[in-house]
Amino acid sequence: MQVLLNTDHHVDGRHEMADHLSTVVKEALHRFGDHITRVEAHLSDANSHVKTTPDEIHCTLEARVAGQEPVVVKDHAATAHQAINGAVGKLKRAIATAFEKHDPRRAGHARDELLVDVADDAGGAS
Repeated sequence: MQVLLNTDHHVDGRHEMADHLSTVVKEALHRFGDHITRVEAHLSDANSHVKTTPDEIHCTLEARVAGQEPVVVKDHAATAHQAINGAVGKLKRAIATAFEKHDPRRAGHARDELLVDVADDAGGAS
């Protein structure tokens, strides 16, 4: 899995930040294996033009999932590390949900439940 970091001019995008991002993303998403080919992060400071307020760092993560549409999540926090951690948690849940929606076992299970309900209704009407 490739992990890429993009930042604006007001956010620290040095090697240490890229390493932190890569570590957090790979630890959180390791269970999805080779299904995720790339994760791109975009960090920006929402208040860079007005320095009278505390920093509000926005983190957008886009995961490229093999055979599916990209999954995109956003989070914001006071620091880049907090924004990354929040966005990675959201990304992990969003990818799990996307895989569940495309799981053929899930679709068959829901259909079987519907058939059982219809059969029960028909049997109760006699």
